[in-house]
Amino acid sequence: MAQNWNSASWRQMPGLQMPAFPDAAALAKTEDRLASFPPLVFAGEARRLREDLARVCKGEAFLLQGGDCAESFAEHGADNIRDFFRAFLQMAVVLTFGASKPVVKVGRIAGQFAKPRSSDNETQGDVTLPSYRGDIINGIDFDEGSRIPDPERQIMAYRQSAATLNLIRAFASGGYADLNQVHEWTLDFVKNSPQAEKYEELASRITETLDFMRAVGMNPENNPKLRETDFYTSHEALLLGYEQALTREDSLTGEHYATSGHMIWIGDRTRQPDHAHVEYFRGIQNPIGLKCGPSMTADGLLELIDILSPENDPGRLTLICRFGHDKVADHLPALVRAVEKEGRNVIWSCDPMHGNTISANGYKTRPFDRVMGEVNGFFDVHEEEGTIPGGVHIEMTGQNVTECTGGARAISDDDLGSRYHTHCDPRLNADQSIELAFLVADRLKRMHRASNGSRVAA
Repeated sequence: MAQNWNSASWRQMPGLQMPAFPDAAALAKTEDRLASFPPLVFAGEARRLREDLARVCKGEAFLLQGGDCAESFAEHGADNIRDFFRAFLQMAVVLTFGASKPVVKVGRIAGQFAKPRSSDNETQGDVTLPSYRGDIINGIDFDEGSRIPDPERQIMAYRQSAATLNLIRAFASGGYADLNQVHEWTLDFVKNSPQAEKYEELASRITETLDFMRAVGMNPENNPKLRETDFYTSHEALLLGYEQALTREDSLTGEHYATSGHMIWIGDRTRQPDHAHVEYFRGIQNPIGLKCGPSMTADGLLELIDILSPENDPGRLTLICRFGHDKVADHLPALVRAVEKEGRNVIWSCDPMHGNTISANGYKTRPFDRVMGEVNGFFDVHEEEGTIPGGVHIEMTGQNVTECTGGARAISDDDLGSRYHTHCDPRLNADQSIELAFLVADRLKRMHRASNGSRVAA
């Protein structure tokens, strides 16, 4: 148990990015209701993820974290969840074969409802209203009634999260994750891609491996690992009243867990060491993440690591780096060197989305080449420093949207308006997401070969 901590101690500290609810009594009533609800996830599941992430920290596995920028009530449906899960599984299989190690699968789903904003207000014409902060807080429609923070939305978010988790658990254990089936989907992607030749080698290797496994009698019928998968949920924990209401004391250990998701993270705007979010996070035992942007200093990072992971346990803390394709080489090396020098056990993960947002034709977008530029810069730094590039963290959807430009199908600025559906930031579509997985897998494959070559030479 963290010293002088309880699930409400954050309330004594300043907090950023949390809305002012106009009806305090209604807010308190909502939080009391949430506190009586069943947990969305369980302490044992969070412990299992922490064990899996410990392997990532040691270089024995790779972390894939991704999903919606911000989940919405309007787009919630079985087909959208299925399409996301399908694309995510395809990415994971490709990365598994590229890295030659297990992939820990963590979705930005079943809780990713709140979004930080650069301004408290939004102006359109001569009208100024509170900013949209995600469906768990207020509505996206630009009118006064929609933008008033409404506590009842937290109940809606909880129920949607529960329904989403129920379906994902069924997919993960009910045969939808069958490795052979997922690979057939990926072969369809490769066949139809304008850049098929780039991906055929890895796809052929996967096919040969699956053929060999079948030949020696390993199949989904006699090996559940081939038809099932572990899948975890995560979100940015901005709304601390909601998180506190879903914090539970584990009956086995006496430790406290956030049961709103298996892994939660602190955003780049709310990581002040003496503020509410860091105070809440230091006392829960889930694996947690910390976003690191260009303003993060080496000393500031070490201070936060000391607060958030004082036991220095592998798997406890993931540092999610988001600098921009043109800034990663300037900012990441100093942080990596400082953490390595002090012997801190952390996972380094690359978020290539948030630092690469631009405007085009009146839309926010993220060029695919800039996204991959930051990914490659991230890997370059870790190769130079001799450290472990532990994972990637992307905003993606299984839908055929046109929100990020570029990729093999060359979405242009003029295409953005055709299927631009996001409620907040632009997401990679399914094809772009799988393409990114192939490119990252190629990088991981080259690193694996170089590592094996070094061991042979030694």
